[in-house]
Amino acid sequence: MKIFSEVDVPMAESGAGSVCWVPLRMWRAGVNPVNRAMRWMGTGLLCMATLSLAQQPAEVWRFDRLDRIGGHATTIAGHPQIIHTPYGPATQFDGLADGLFVDVHPLAGDATWTWEVIFRPDADGAAAQRFFHLQEVDPATGEFTRDHMTLEIRIVDNQWCLDSYATKNGIRMPLLNCKLLHPLGQWYRVSFVYDGKQLRNYVGDALQGAADVQLAPAGPGQTSVGTRINKAYFFKGAILSARFTPRALPPGEFLPLPKTESSAPKHR
Repeated sequence: MKIFSEVDVPMAESGAGSVCWVPLRMWRAGVNPVNRAMRWMGTGLLCMATLSLAQQPAEVWRFDRLDRIGGHATTIAGHPQIIHTPYGPATQFDGLADGLFVDVHPLAGDATWTWEVIFRPDADGAAAQRFFHLQEVDPATGEFTRDHMTLEIRIVDNQWCLDSYATKNGIRMPLLNCKLLHPLGQWYRVSFVYDGKQLRNYVGDALQGAADVQLAPAGPGQTSVGTRINKAYFFKGAILSARFTPRALPPGEFLPLPKTESSAPKHR
């Protein structure tokens, strides 16, 4: 057993079978050094990392209610709406003032990761829109740092292209390819993947961009959905679900679009 300080969260040392102490404040802030295999004990956390990286579960957020996402309480800006879609309930954002905020960073502590979102970008939105933002927070001051990740779209000729961005410790890596355009008003799965060496983004299973980069794991923080964390660049469209996996997935393991309600089996 090893005791770690509040600023020392070494995921690589928390392998299968190891035991470690993690400060409760970091757990509440969203840091997850051994990826969701933890138990609270007293003033700290006893981490029993019995799962390998390949076995550790993903965190799924379903946007079927406004007051909670993925078990986390939300703060609501504007008037987002729960709507009915062929895939079930989703949250619709008006592109003007709607947003949801969660006091957790779902990829904090992950050295490799896959971030997927099933969403529908709608027509008549702004030219640049942020639909998901993971923002790090300085645990000493409570202030936002410069380190964050975003999923964004750009509107070109009444179509959209995917813009993904990650910055950590002064390293900035955007992935934007507006030569690959997609129709508005349809449902898509987008994926942002980091394998420890290369950052990639996808629309469906189609690679949109890739770049070699070394990024340290994210720290604790917050999340905004439907807007940038500072309430700017609002998204017009709907979001069905998101999934955060603590490893780099190949396209064959990406989150599938759910069956439509018309194709779901009928129960008598």
